[in-house]
Amino acid sequence: MTYILTLIANPQNPVLTASIAAEVASAVACTQKPQWLAPDIACDIAVGETQPFDVQVVLAVAQQVVAGNAIDVAIQPCAHRRKRLLIADMDSTIIGQECIDELGAAFGLKSQIADITTRAMNGEFAFEDSLLRRVALLKGLPQKALGEVFESHITLTPGAKELVATMRANGAYCALISGGFTYFTQRIAKMTGFDFNDANTLQFENGLLSGDVTQPILGRESKLAALRKIRDERDLLKEDVIAVGDGANDLAMIAEAGIGVAYHAKPQVAKMADVTIKHGDLTALLYLQGYKASELKS
Repeated sequence: MTYILTLIANPQNPVLTASIAAEVASAVACTQKPQWLAPDIACDIAVGETQPFDVQVVLAVAQQVVAGNAIDVAIQPCAHRRKRLLIADMDSTIIGQECIDELGAAFGLKSQIADITTRAMNGEFAFEDSLLRRVALLKGLPQKALGEVFESHITLTPGAKELVATMRANGAYCALISGGFTYFTQRIAKMTGFDFNDANTLQFENGLLSGDVTQPILGRESKLAALRKIRDERDLLKEDVIAVGDGANDLAMIAEAGIGVAYHAKPQVAKMADVTIKHGDLTALLYLQGYKASELKS
């Protein structure tokens, strides 16, 4: 079976030179020239056309060649390369922040809440428990603070709009599934063009946070269930799905996808994902699917 090895740099740091690509191709015994998806940013190298090989060995060899350069490396089968379903986490993935940490900052509790967030994303304790602990600390936060946080502190990750727009333009369905809050997912989904979004719902009393969320809590297993439900409703295969996230509560959906992507992720997630993006922005997920720069939408 032919596999594709993809090298990806960040568009803001286009360090993938022709010489690096050629050196990788030689090291993995590719007889063809690298196929460029975006000059100095992304290229494909065909592997396994003439002889058997070990996927992990090829990946390790390529990573060794590019070591010291801000270049991500991925390998995957050619079949089902372009995905028909995107399942994406929101916090620290589609956006650059953790919304609950920013709410904590508005209440003077950012360091305390951020510490719990980090430990939960590292898998040190159950996401559901960590969410309840953090939301309880926010009891009494005025509802208007959510709007202030959204307007002044929440930013899209570079490439987010391009990722969603390009996949939708090519017939894919895009779902934003977050362990955060519907207040933010609804707004981010509208900004980026996601077809669907779901998250947890904060509860209020007299215009103030009550310190609780509506049950059941959307966490790791709920994200997995959402992926399966949307996939099955659309009569898709596992190989048709790409999932992306950064924390421990994303692991189940990442494992269930045809390509599970750890995006600037915690070590545990990076270790278990099919692909790890440490340097690129979210357009990396399009280059993984073989899209060329000329095909990207915004």
